[in-house]
Amino acid sequence: MCARLLRMEGSPANLPPRYNLAPSQDAAVVRSENGERRLSLLRWGLIPPWAKDVNIGHRLINARAETAAVKPAFRAAFAKRRCLVPADGFYEWQREGVVRQPWLITRRDGTPMVFAGLWERWQVPEVVALRGSLAECGPGEIVETFTLLTTEANATLRSLHHRMPVILTLEAFGPWLAGAAIRLRPAPDDWLTMHRVGLWANNPRNDDPECIAPLASA
Repeated sequence: MCARLLRMEGSPANLPPRYNLAPSQDAAVVRSENGERRLSLLRWGLIPPWAKDVNIGHRLINARAETAAVKPAFRAAFAKRRCLVPADGFYEWQREGVVRQPWLITRRDGTPMVFAGLWERWQVPEVVALRGSLAECGPGEIVETFTLLTTEANATLRSLHHRMPVILTLEAFGPWLAGAAIRLRPAPDDWLTMHRVGLWANNPRNDDPECIAPLASA
């Protein structure tokens, strides 16, 4: 369904389902290559080409839609390297006493969401020793990363957080990828629904259907 929605070229990718994608992990994004939409796996957390420290990606998982066109970390990607990031939903958290309670936000009609994203290429410097998930990347190798555009929250999400991802309409997919100027605004209030899920989702090592299961009422 997602491949048809995004009008991608080539055979649909048979990717395993993800239930708890976290920053620094690879996610499926759609980019325009020679006028065709292609699926790629990119690391979540944008690393600008000029970065000397890979850890900057942890701080650049999101970019404010209002300023991304002029911020040094994002402006080149905003002008030339845009992407679509499909998802069935996303998490937001609310402090309830001492508990950091996760909520799952999905489309009310059950269709996938498509977020506005930016992507970049970063070349591993000669003098940098990488660790963690990038430990096997040697000097000169290219690491491709992405970030999500955010905007002010709509009325549905405002009780949880003051920001939300930019969710694109179907009509905006093409213009966004082409670099056109479009309005990056909150999704309509009636698009989304949300419910509490268990604290299992708070641990990024947990990635199974239990993460999205509605929390039973007390």
